[in-house]
Amino acid sequence: MVMPAYKYIPAAHRAILAQIMLHKCHAEPINTIKASALTFLLSTPQAPAAKSKAVAKSAPVANPLFPSKAKSSRIGADIRVAGRDLSRFVRWPRYVRLQRQKKILLQRLKMPPALHQFNRTLDKNQAAKLFTLLNKYKPEDKAAKDARLEAAAARVAAGEAKPTGPAPSVLKFGLKHVTTLIEQKKAKLVIIAHDVDPVELVVWVPALCRKMNIPFCIVKGKSRLGVLTGNKTGAICALTSVNKEDQSELTTLSANFKAQFNDVVERKWGGGDMGLKTTARMAKRAAAVEVDEAKKAAALAR
Repeated sequence: MVMPAYKYIPAAHRAILAQIMLHKCHAEPINTIKASALTFLLSTPQAPAAKSKAVAKSAPVANPLFPSKAKSSRIGADIRVAGRDLSRFVRWPRYVRLQRQKKILLQRLKMPPALHQFNRTLDKNQAAKLFTLLNKYKPEDKAAKDARLEAAAARVAAGEAKPTGPAPSVLKFGLKHVTTLIEQKKAKLVIIAHDVDPVELVVWVPALCRKMNIPFCIVKGKSRLGVLTGNKTGAICALTSVNKEDQSELTTLSANFKAQFNDVVERKWGGGDMGLKTTARMAKRAAAVEVDEAKKAAALAR
């Protein structure tokens, strides 16, 4: 009898296979069939036992070319720790380094009162009120000017009379223009930026405003004045007139700025702010001097 070439037969199916073989094989004697079935079942290899999940893994073989090392969170090593600021280790572009170095130098070096007065600017609330007023008097941009000229040309072509009357109240800007308005006493309020570079362009404007008795103020940001005048930056601007509904606001601001800037002349020098290391070193030196003076006083008292 030829037995099927099964490699693995589960134990639960062996009895069923034996019954099938006994019923289908009628040509051979029953004893021969039983013996052949028993021989086949005994000679069939058992299925291997399932591997247990708790088998210990073999230790990895160390590669001498790539030795393992502990994780390091230092600069230039592994991935940095979350939340650590590494901006002071970045190689910033040259223009960023220059503007930061200039800021530190302006803090370290002593500056005369004429320059130090530009560090005293309007606070946030006063600046908000001022710019709210100035936003109403922005000069017209190119599109608005073209539309106005086209409308005027259309009226002339239609035979209508040219519009007459005073010019609209707008913000005046430009260093030469504003200087002329101050000298002619036409300016009602002058606004100066605190970060004009070079500062020599506007360093004399506060003295001129005091001489002409015109209120002025110093605000932070030449870019903010540039937004008002339609330019990238603006050093100075002035108001010559406002509408009737804004006259009281202009009067209040002018009185406040006159008391804050015109009547208060800066007499103190600025700058001279040392860093943390220098400050600590100077404090340590002063403490040592005090100890020496105390010892000398104690020696003289004996």
